Amino acid sequence: MSNILGLPNAIRDMKRYAEIVGVLVHHGFAEIVQELKLDRLLDKGLSLFGASPGSRFTHLPRAARLRRAMEQLGPVLVKLGQFLSTRADLVPAEWAEEFKLLQNQCPTVPFDDIRKRLDQEFPDGLKKTFRSIDPKPFAAASIAQVHRAVLISGKHILVKVVRPGIENIIEADCQILDALAELTEQYFQNLGYSPRDVVREFRREILREIDLTHEGRATDRFRAMFADDPTVEFPQVYWKATTRYVLGVEEIKGTLFSELDEKKLSRDERRALVETGSRALFRQCLDVGFFHADPHPSNLFWLGDGRLAFIDCGMVGQLDDEITQPLAQLLVGVAQGNVEAVVDAAVRLTDADPDKAVDRTFRADVRDYVEHFQNVPLGAIDLGVLLQMLFEKLRAHHLRCPADLVLLIKAITTVEGIAKRIDPEFDMVAFAEPYVQALVERRYGARALAERWKNTMFAYAGLVETLPREVAQLLRLLRRNKVTVQLEHHELPRLTNTVEHASRNVAFAMIIAAMLVGSSILVLADRGRDGSSGIGTLGLVGFCAACVFIVVRWVMNRKRLK
Repeated sequence: MSNILGLPNAIRDMKRYAEIVGVLVHHGFAEIVQELKLDRLLDKGLSLFGASPGSRFTHLPRAARLRRAMEQLGPVLVKLGQFLSTRADLVPAEWAEEFKLLQNQCPTVPFDDIRKRLDQEFPDGLKKTFRSIDPKPFAAASIAQVHRAVLISGKHILVKVVRPGIENIIEADCQILDALAELTEQYFQNLGYSPRDVVREFRREILREIDLTHEGRATDRFRAMFADDPTVEFPQVYWKATTRYVLGVEEIKGTLFSELDEKKLSRDERRALVETGSRALFRQCLDVGFFHADPHPSNLFWLGDGRLAFIDCGMVGQLDDEITQPLAQLLVGVAQGNVEAVVDAAVRLTDADPDKAVDRTFRADVRDYVEHFQNVPLGAIDLGVLLQMLFEKLRAHHLRCPADLVLLIKAITTVEGIAKRIDPEFDMVAFAEPYVQALVERRYGARALAERWKNTMFAYAGLVETLPREVAQLLRLLRRNKVTVQLEHHELPRLTNTVEHASRNVAFAMIIAAMLVGSSILVLADRGRDGSSGIGTLGLVGFCAACVFIVVRWVMNRKRLK
């Protein structure tokens, strides 16, 4: 019964598979389709969607063709491309840059559909919360649509509404992406990461994004963080107008950085604006460890008098001790020219195999990396350059940075690019020096060392307290002969399967050989007879049976190799 109920979903998925295959072929990726053995869907995809390998897109670079294919395949694939644009540890740098061009603007959803979503989210009636909602969209993206609205209190706000039905689209497309990722893992072994893990991470991110309460809580946290700084603002969240799929926020009035003409600003205005943005960034990243991970020019407003505002806090990064401590160690190691410290920090950051620390090629690359900053004092190290070079070195050795560290690199380089455009004379390195020094001080300062010493002493005290009890328990188990040792060999199941397969082949070979020899004896024995005994016929049947066994075993072996 369950199979019958799942039939519509299976048919839907097959149609979506065919659509994806057709679009990939249309954009010149037929060889990938064939490599992944998806060409069995090719004819169906071509007939349904009119794709043709001789596409007008084939003259474009592969990254540009894939971006266009993602745009054609809808919101989930667009979001996947945008996700990969922030993860240059997963795709080549030129691909990440190309994916940044993915258009988030989509056809608008009719207000009747948006109204149905709002009615579902506010079952007590919209009139109890809103005085009016503008049916004309203020903005439309792949996941949500924004409308202006007026609260009962008379406050003018923006209402962000998740597109109706997007949850089902996400679920279906993520299942297909997971299946395609599994195929990719089977046929491309040296990617340096697991495509299925990437799809799982993407799924978590997109499901988190459509739950707008996450964005609301992040926005509130940023507002509290900068409550004492009148030069940095975040929109106010109106929780009475906010649910899982609806977010009510203050509308920021100002000039987007993407539309800002810096030539019309005075030198003092440009400097004040750049200093405010840089201070906000380093306070988020290095002081608090909770930062806006997408501070591009369309998410920043100039409010005048050197003030700025951040919007769209859906993408955030968080740096815990597992990242900040190795990062501080990395900074000190580079400043001191200590290759060992930098190698250890890199291994800790990436959770790499400890054997990597003694890999000669890796150590040679780390030595070159350290020498690049030789004789540069800690305060003069360009944090953006330092992290970007580290990322490139790690990627060359197929070591993955933590996702939040990649977002940190992206945020720093984005703000540096904006600062360079607005005020080319601004010294970002000098401005960041006190924040970098504070980060190192929190790791290696007297207070930090005293705190670590205290924690270590407490840990040893706990060990001394529990050690006698643990030893007594171990001795009791030894006396009762109940101590067991469990060994796990990761390749043992594969070896066992190989031996069993070889044994079956030998057994089949012996059976076939016996049948052939026995059949030959029967045929030869029948020569001296008149044929009435049927021995010769039995021998021929034996020959045929042996041939059938040979064919069956050959087919089984072929399937196993595949």
